[in-house]
Amino acid sequence: MGTAQELVCVVDDDQSVRRGLRRLFTSAGYAADMFASAENYLARETFAGPICLVLDVRMPGLNGLDLQQVLESRGAGEQIIFITGHADVPTCTQAMKNGAVDFLMKPFDDTELIEAVRRSLARGREILQRRAERRAARGRIDKLTPREFEVLRFVIVGMLNKQIAAELKTAEKTIKVHRGRIMQKLGLTSVPDLVRFSQSAGVSPARFDMGPKSTIRQNYKD
Repeated sequence: MGTAQELVCVVDDDQSVRRGLRRLFTSAGYAADMFASAENYLARETFAGPICLVLDVRMPGLNGLDLQQVLESRGAGEQIIFITGHADVPTCTQAMKNGAVDFLMKPFDDTELIEAVRRSLARGREILQRRAERRAARGRIDKLTPREFEVLRFVIVGMLNKQIAAELKTAEKTIKVHRGRIMQKLGLTSVPDLVRFSQSAGVSPARFDMGPKSTIRQNYKD
């Protein structure tokens, strides 16, 4: 796995399945790693690139759905393809509802599996790219003062300077100064750019009412 930029991992307690899938993925040009249990997978060395996880549903200890839930709780980026020898519609439904890329019955077609792996890794690359962009955007957001950040969240709602000034009980010219500094610090030139940037950073627009008091409840979206 040393120089691989993306990885296919197989978690299956059947050694013959692991052996066959290693041959298949290697012949298709993928770096592949095999695990006999979910616990072994969770103890693996960290891999920074996209991972397609080919995961058996029924295994001793943690089963496939259990592992999927653990990875979800960790915010992991693995894209999962479930494989199983048992037809189980509720399990398939739950797996797909929880974000699995595919659910294949054994014996499955090699071409179908390779295509599912291709889609999984493509989705994994997109997710990692979005996460990297969000981290970079939040790093720039962190350059703002608390007041500038507060103003930004009103600007992306579409409020005018005088409206923001009234909401924050300050002078309109003060808001104008804050807006100029926001754009300068973030390297942006227009409100549409600011809106797109804020979305990328996960900044939620300000929540407010038109009464004498307003509330800003949340800095970032989950």
